[in-house]
Amino acid sequence: MSLTAFNKPKPDMVRCKSCGVRQLALFTDMTAEDFKLVHQPVDEVRLGKGEVLYHTGDTANYIYTLRSGLIKMTHYMIDGSQRVVRLVRAGGTMGLEALVAGSFAHNAEALQNSVLCRIPVSVVEKLDRESPRLHKQILTRWHQTVMDSDYWLTRMCTGSARERMARLCLFLVDDDNGNEPACLLPGREDIGAMLGITTETASRVIADFRRQGLLTTYSRHEFSMNVGNMRLLAGIEDCAA
Repeated sequence: MSLTAFNKPKPDMVRCKSCGVRQLALFTDMTAEDFKLVHQPVDEVRLGKGEVLYHTGDTANYIYTLRSGLIKMTHYMIDGSQRVVRLVRAGGTMGLEALVAGSFAHNAEALQNSVLCRIPVSVVEKLDRESPRLHKQILTRWHQTVMDSDYWLTRMCTGSARERMARLCLFLVDDDNGNEPACLLPGREDIGAMLGITTETASRVIADFRRQGLLTTYSRHEFSMNVGNMRLLAGIEDCAA
């Protein structure tokens, strides 16, 4: 599927310096002097829900930071089935393998309408050589990616289907939605691929959560959540990735 990039060369990277998620993203510690080192554009990429950013094995000339939306990173099995290895939320970085390999390791697909920054590998390599601040950020991002993968294996792929679903809901919860935290769930097939359960089991567990008042329906995929009881069911104190 296609993606749309708005390529507007801005050597001073004005957009990066004023970005609302900069404090979460790769360039968080960069100074004005660091930005002056950049002479290639950072493109804005917009993906619609269901659009693919890149596939496993695609040539990796860029890394990406997510400004808004939700991206699933998937691996396809020999039998054609898919497993979601992690989800990337706003502020997350994708494609860091481009710095050490010639191709991407996973498929990256938008679960929601998403906006990303596409950063040429040459830009990152130059800054990595000349800016100790960016070098530290790259190491931090590598570490966060490993931690996210560990989190996924230990939280989303173990325990009962109800426990896994509760952890996924807590992972996706929007705490900024007033007194009723909202959870925007993916489709049942995607949930099954994330949690290692069948689509039917995913549908049944969500229906059970609704009957028990753990989830209250806003729309087909959006729910308000009883966070306290969901935490008890999940068996975790802190559900942050």
